[in-house]
Amino acid sequence: MEEWFVYILYSEKIDKYYVGYTSDLDLRINRHNEGWGKFSLKGIPWKLVYHERFKTKSEAINRELQIKKRKSRKFIESLIHSGGRPVPNSDV
Repeated sequence: MEEWFVYILYSEKIDKYYVGYTSDLDLRINRHNEGWGKFSLKGIPWKLVYHERFKTKSEAINRELQIKKRKSRKFIESLIHSGGRPVPNSDV
């Protein structure tokens, strides 16, 4: 059974987070750190700071979009510090 992940990477170099989804977390992180894509190249090295596991691709995509729609660094950091526990809906 295939698993899907929503992940958050952090680059200290550019002080930015990256949110994405994948079915192969290790491969995807390696690709970010190999500079696949203009944004990834600027931030090397990327560090995995958070991930969630899903049974289906559609669940992972929906969660990724939910996180991205917040457009909030504070929300992302609250997820990271929650250790994967659901964060109550708020205007974080």
